[in-house]
Amino acid sequence: MPKRSASVAVVGAGDYIGAAIARRFAAEGYHVFAGRRNGDKLAPLAAEIEAAGGACTGLSLDARQEDAVTGFIRRADEAAPLEVAVFNIGANVNCPLLDTTERVFRKVWELACYAGFLTGREAARRMLPHGRGSIFFTGATASMRGGSGYAAFAGAKFGLRAVAQSMARELGPQNIHVAHLVIDSGVDTEWVRQRITAGGGSLEDRVLMNPASVAETYWQLHQQPHDAWTHELDLRPNQEPW
Repeated sequence: MPKRSASVAVVGAGDYIGAAIARRFAAEGYHVFAGRRNGDKLAPLAAEIEAAGGACTGLSLDARQEDAVTGFIRRADEAAPLEVAVFNIGANVNCPLLDTTERVFRKVWELACYAGFLTGREAARRMLPHGRGSIFFTGATASMRGGSGYAAFAGAKFGLRAVAQSMARELGPQNIHVAHLVIDSGVDTEWVRQRITAGGGSLEDRVLMNPASVAETYWQLHQQPHDAWTHELDLRPNQEPW
């Protein structure tokens, strides 16, 4: 397969939003480097993208490990100049405050905040010599407000938002577009559907976001001209209360 002109690194390439982002950028000719904890689960996504004429390298990645993130980003940049990095790890945990152990709080912070810092820093190191790039962070409702039982998750997501803001102010003048996307609704995944029905809700009463629709927003952000960049935006269905 011919060498691609640019690469995109997706950290947290799960089966829904992460996979949709990978498909969207692959369709535009980017070499996708997809990373998740169990890299073998990426085989179907890679096969799908390559069958459509794209390029996708799926790798196992523990985004909490500095050396692992450094190596992952380096491989993407060596395959083709790194132009986009997406941090898409969720770590959504609901746990009553008194049941939230030190281990739980620290693990959620490592996954949802610290790993984002590592990803953004390493992506910036690769992009700055190229003179351009986009670094996008997937946020959540918990990025904006803490809910009952979400001390660990909201604490981590608040922190990730602050990391993104600081990076945007520092890297923007150097032509690196940093954006934070607040996913303020349920995404149409099997896990979300199970949570709704387990709580006694009806799927007929909910409008869930299509992962492909979310991925389209990431692509549109990357296309913004440098004199009209968006740093933060929120996404939700038109019927979602907020």
